[in-house]
Amino acid sequence: MPTMKIADRDLYYEDHGEGDAIMLLHHGFGCTKIWKNIYPALLEAGYRIIMYDRRGYGRSEKDIDFPDFYISDQFRAECVKDLTVLVDRLGLKTFHIIGQCEGGVVAVDYACACPEKVKTITISSTQCYGDVPTSALNREKFPKAFRELAPELREKLIDWHGEKYAQPFFDQFRLFGGSYGKDFFDLRPQLAAITCPFLILYPDRSAIFDVEQGLAFYRHLSKGELAVLPKCGHNTYEYEPEEYARHVLKFFKRNGF
Repeated sequence: MPTMKIADRDLYYEDHGEGDAIMLLHHGFGCTKIWKNIYPALLEAGYRIIMYDRRGYGRSEKDIDFPDFYISDQFRAECVKDLTVLVDRLGLKTFHIIGQCEGGVVAVDYACACPEKVKTITISSTQCYGDVPTSALNREKFPKAFRELAPELREKLIDWHGEKYAQPFFDQFRLFGGSYGKDFFDLRPQLAAITCPFLILYPDRSAIFDVEQGLAFYRHLSKGELAVLPKCGHNTYEYEPEEYARHVLKFFKRNGF
């Protein structure tokens, strides 16, 4: 299992193929396994695919202090630091980023910190701003505790994070929201600093965020492009994997990549 020691913790990562590099960033419940139906098409198109489980997620090292870290003011900054180290160790001079939901937050934060590294950004189902504190939003959108979830969803989370960690990890997320923070969340002030081409993929039937969130990204970006996926739920990578990859590849082609 390929891992890299970053901040004294083993982070699981995968590195496939050659060519222009694409970094895939998973969502707040997930890990690299969410990309199983997306990355093969990108790999076949001639791109190098890199993905990793963020600190405490998936097959990366679990940390006894993770619950406190998860709700701390350092969570987002440390996610960027970990990505920065991974990029440097892999020798990436420039690369594309694709972020699903919370992975899109990491993408925006990283692009603001290291704009010279980022060729393009694609996000899907990412929140742009909130009208209520995130903790309240999560409690509304995720009312069920782990033990109350449908069996197939529990099994998926166990497969992603392991039998021991799936329940506390899920319940931690639904109560506190991770990289979205405990209070009001707003990426709009950061978006003016992002000048690379930026594709927003948004489902029209997300159970978590309205499609207006995608429009908010589009209206605050100098090089934004917006594609709305019809009759598609929040996890676009599951509902429309072929459309997801097709939009990304056409976006790259339009922008000379």
